[in-house]
Amino acid sequence: MGALYQLAIMWTGVYAAVWLAEKTRLTPVLWYLFVGCVFVNSGILPTQADPFIREFSELGIITIMFALGFEENTSKFIASIKRSWGIAFFGALAPFIAAFAVAQYFWGITNLSIMFGLTMTATAVSLTMVSLKSEGLSTSNAAMGIMTSAVLDDIASLALVAILVPIAAGDATVSAAGISTIVGKAILFFVVITLIGAVVFPHNPKGIIAKIPFINKYGLFHFLKFARGEYAILTVMTVAVWVGFLAHEFGFHPAVGAYMAGLIVREEYFLFGETPGGNRYGHTKEIIENVAFTWIGPIFFVFLGAQILIDWDILISIVPHTIVLTASILVAQILSAGLAARYTGNFAWHESWMIGFGMLGRAELAFVVMDIAYIQNQILNTEAFYTLMIAAFFLNVAVPVTIRLWRPHYDRQERLLREPGEPAGDGK
Repeated sequence: MGALYQLAIMWTGVYAAVWLAEKTRLTPVLWYLFVGCVFVNSGILPTQADPFIREFSELGIITIMFALGFEENTSKFIASIKRSWGIAFFGALAPFIAAFAVAQYFWGITNLSIMFGLTMTATAVSLTMVSLKSEGLSTSNAAMGIMTSAVLDDIASLALVAILVPIAAGDATVSAAGISTIVGKAILFFVVITLIGAVVFPHNPKGIIAKIPFINKYGLFHFLKFARGEYAILTVMTVAVWVGFLAHEFGFHPAVGAYMAGLIVREEYFLFGETPGGNRYGHTKEIIENVAFTWIGPIFFVFLGAQILIDWDILISIVPHTIVLTASILVAQILSAGLAARYTGNFAWHESWMIGFGMLGRAELAFVVMDIAYIQNQILNTEAFYTLMIAAFFLNVAVPVTIRLWRPHYDRQERLLREPGEPAGDGK
């Protein structure tokens, strides 16, 4: 079976997955995984994918992570950090500890438990925002708290991936010197990315930077506006891939670099061209999201789902593991995020619990960690991989269900807060 034939089958599966997602109101990511699993276990796809498909799937996750970073409004994000830091910290720490403890109880392998916990750390913000939008709550205070906290979680998770994967994979010794080396490389990488964002990309540097030849005259803006901006998409995708390679050279997954590249590409670099207002940012963002979430990015998830070769003995054996993990994350995530929202973010109680429910999902970054830990480095065993996959499925199902069930109480409290004489933010 040729590579293009496999790709055509996968794209057909993507279309089917999107149709199923529309009918069930679940995130398409779950159905991409489901389609990949069904195709490989029914013989429609081979158990060993063509090398081209493997590389294409890598491009898919690089594109997805760049798109997620690119769509973040950096100024709004920074402004809301003060209120959401506690939600991000405690809302990530509690699930990590819960998942780590579950893995230690069932398998007792420290490296496996670290990656197991790390997989359950990051929140699926896209799933939550879609669910909130369907309930008319996408611009609410709770939505902003979830969005900022989820982004902070993602950034922290990416940093932990960069630091912990080499240790868990055995590429670095678990010693003071080994850990210091990995941490030092992670810090150096983020310093380099910061310098690129602050010195290389801007076209109007200030201070001493303005005196450096070439850099004081040219920046990313000049490359983006080449040929009246017709090649802006090519430019930003090239940046994403090259920064991904940079991350790889530091020993990290290219997805880490792609996400950081998205964060440091600013809207102001697109203020040019012949479009009304001279701003091609919206046009570029729309195309990047289309590429990432509709035809290249989904191949990563279909490919990942195709790694699940169903073994009924394994599935039956992990039923207790899956139940315990799902229940543990449900309790740990809702309580930690909800209480942190109330006591560190000063959200009303009804908003706090909505934030707790909204942070249950596990999608893109969780599956990136699974891919790194199970397929690329064989840190997770098959039982742990299956357990994480199934638990992630049920956690994602819980997001729209819990939000919809909580919505009537949320609306009642909002109406009370709008009544004259009711103190804003009380939530009682």
